[in-house]
Amino acid sequence: MAVHKFILEDTLDEALYTLIAVHCRLEDYRLAYLINKYLGTALTRKASDLDFNDGEASYAIYEWEDHKQLITWSLVSNICKTEELKEREIRSLFDTQEKIIKTFHLLPEHKTVNFFLKIESDFSFNKEKYIVDSILRIPQVATAYSIDSSKLKSKDNLIFN
Repeated sequence: MAVHKFILEDTLDEALYTLIAVHCRLEDYRLAYLINKYLGTALTRKASDLDFNDGEASYAIYEWEDHKQLITWSLVSNICKTEELKEREIRSLFDTQEKIIKTFHLLPEHKTVNFFLKIESDFSFNKEKYIVDSILRIPQVATAYSIDSSKLKSKDNLIFN
């Protein structure tokens, strides 16, 4: 009897996408509007945010599926701030609860980045440069640049489906 050996390839490493980091102080909806205006996209907020750590951290996500070019655009926040109330150990007449603000990052190795624009397609260098240059034309954006996704430690956080 013949023995058959099947090898499963890891298709996650072969996923073709462009990742652009955006530094700005805008709210997520305002940045999505400006990207739509400057790039001609149609990003809309998804019905539910990205949840991580059992709902402890959630990140706003905007998405657009370009059916003509078969490209999916995703704009996701990198920063999530949550407020937690902590009671003090010492009881007194004027007890108050202490507020603790916890900050979580979608990609912890890029803590200074405010937003990521993930474009699921295999772009040429010229098209990627055009997109970055168009984002840099937005006056409220401090800087934007491409990130090499093969060097990311937490690339599993970029799987949105």
